[in-house]
Amino acid sequence: MKTGLIIILTLLAGTALAVLLMEDPGYVMFNFRGYLVETSVPVLTMILIGLYLVVRLVIRILRAPRALGRMAVQYRAKREQRLLTNGLLEMAEGNWARGERTLTRGVRRNENPLLNYLSAARAAQLQGAYERRDNWLRMAYEQSPDAGHAVLLTQAELQMAHGQFEEARATLARLLDSAPNHAQGLGILARLHREQKDWPAIMELLPRLRSGKILPVPELDAMALGAYRDALVKIEKSKDAAALEAQWSSIPKAMRKNPELVKAWIRGLKACGQSAKAESVIRKHLKQSWDSELALEYSHLKVEDKTKHLSRAEAWLVNRGDDPLLLLAVARLSMRNELWGKARSYLETSLSIKPSAEAYQLYGRLLEKLGESVNASEAFRSGLTLATHLSEDLPALERPRHR
Repeated sequence: MKTGLIIILTLLAGTALAVLLMEDPGYVMFNFRGYLVETSVPVLTMILIGLYLVVRLVIRILRAPRALGRMAVQYRAKREQRLLTNGLLEMAEGNWARGERTLTRGVRRNENPLLNYLSAARAAQLQGAYERRDNWLRMAYEQSPDAGHAVLLTQAELQMAHGQFEEARATLARLLDSAPNHAQGLGILARLHREQKDWPAIMELLPRLRSGKILPVPELDAMALGAYRDALVKIEKSKDAAALEAQWSSIPKAMRKNPELVKAWIRGLKACGQSAKAESVIRKHLKQSWDSELALEYSHLKVEDKTKHLSRAEAWLVNRGDDPLLLLAVARLSMRNELWGKARSYLETSLSIKPSAEAYQLYGRLLEKLGESVNASEAFRSGLTLATHLSEDLPALERPRHR
């Protein structure tokens, strides 16, 4: 349009200049099928310019409906984008109700209302309006059936956040029925099983999760750890030695070094009457990697040779004489060997480094054995204070007087 206007102005300027400069403006004659048209050059120029303007006007009129439609579409798109942006900003600022209203204003006329509906569902959930949340999700599914997986994933996540685990399980079942290997769906299902501590279900799901690299490796390892630990605990309760051995053998070698699994296995061995094997396992593990809690577990084993049991534990004190749990373990074994003075020394050293409820409880039993009932009562009270985490604003108990 700008180019045409420049041409017209140039022609007008040229015509005016020609009229001014020329005494004879020129003469033009047309003879077409018996019609004779005579005019001057300036007049002809004006006629041509007028025709050009008329053609341009007709073209603009013919194109007007399409241009108006395009402008209307652009206006609606900008309006929809503005409402979506404003709604999300309201949610980000914690204005859930206002955000929900903004997101759903005129949403039925949107060409692509999916994001509005999903965001409105989240806003409704944050207000505790779960029925309205489900209505927005249903409308999202109806308006955008091709995005059904996204809707179901959102619904499952919101249901889990609200603690509706069974409903979330049913929603994920719908998703995985149509897309069995949906990565995000499998990941959410695994987290749902972990939330419910459904370790057998996690064990069944783990191979698919690992092969598809669906979740981070640390998260998968944590799930596997929980599943294996739960299996060992169940066998511990059943006291089935064969099942315990089979379960331990099924655990990957890399995970058998995990301290939590080792402790669960040792407790299982104790429950199944295999304390000698448990003692050997602990010594082998501590030789490879020191674990104070495992050393304490060592003192709870009941083996035939109590003297050798104690000497092995005391050998660890050479390099770890300041380990309070090891000192507690050696004190327990000393009491089992009726070495009261040695047990007392170990216990008092342990308590001076790091007091614990278990150490105070054992110390109280030792003092009772030695006939120091007053000090024994004080030790029991101190242990109870630590065990029950009594308020710090209460008067502190004095540590038992030694000897």
